[in-house]
Amino acid sequence: MKLYLDPGHGGTDPGAQGNGLKEKDINLDIALKIRNLITNQYENVSVKMSRTSDATKSLNQRTNEANAWGADYFVSIHCNSFNGSARGYEDYIHSALSDSSQTAKYRNILHEEITSVNRLQNRGKKKANFHVLRESSMPAILSENGFIDNAQDAALMRDASWRQTVAQGHVNGIARAFNLKRKESSPSPSPTSIYRIIAGSFQAKNNAEGRVAFLKKENINSFVDSITISGKVWYRVQAGAFENRDNAENHLAKVKRYVPDAFIIQEQR
Repeated sequence: MKLYLDPGHGGTDPGAQGNGLKEKDINLDIALKIRNLITNQYENVSVKMSRTSDATKSLNQRTNEANAWGADYFVSIHCNSFNGSARGYEDYIHSALSDSSQTAKYRNILHEEITSVNRLQNRGKKKANFHVLRESSMPAILSENGFIDNAQDAALMRDASWRQTVAQGHVNGIARAFNLKRKESSPSPSPTSIYRIIAGSFQAKNNAEGRVAFLKKENINSFVDSITISGKVWYRVQAGAFENRDNAENHLAKVKRYVPDAFIIQEQR
């Protein structure tokens, strides 16, 4: 299986920007992680990338290269932006394709796998006349992995473990769609813990948003997440997530200077 990975933008084109982040950097990191994961975990996969560094490359160069190589699948990695309030994940296939097309069937699988792990609002499966979807001669998908100008989504993007999880979601989808065989030396990963720092839990969303604004003034990034307990919705302020317990404890100490009752919850993912 020949996979063409396209980290959107790059070089002189930063893509969307917000919260101190540039889309080109997030796209590249996720795409590199996808390449490493899929080649380490699965047999008979060749990967070509439109760029592996902060390089400028035109849209025509990207699709021409994929077409000339004879790729089986084109995956373009992006982040979104709008007005700072929009959030979530969405993906695209070309607008001329039917929902019963092979491209749509592949996309359905990737969408399910990615949204099951990315902790983003699900904005749905969409269609558009984007160049990379229109000019690629093989099935193609473009994923929009959150809104970089939204504080909550950007807080996730800054987290390397989140980007790794998003990459694994893409890999899981590609492996299912193309029936890839896992390498014997790469058993299915066992569940790992993630340590989330909770800096408040409120029944009123505006109170949670007030806590986020307060922490931002103290240079602590956080966002509001909702959770239902005994039929009631609570708005939880998350001020970090770590795979390493020591790193979580160190950050918790910083958060506790401003929110003394902040705590860590451990979850399997």
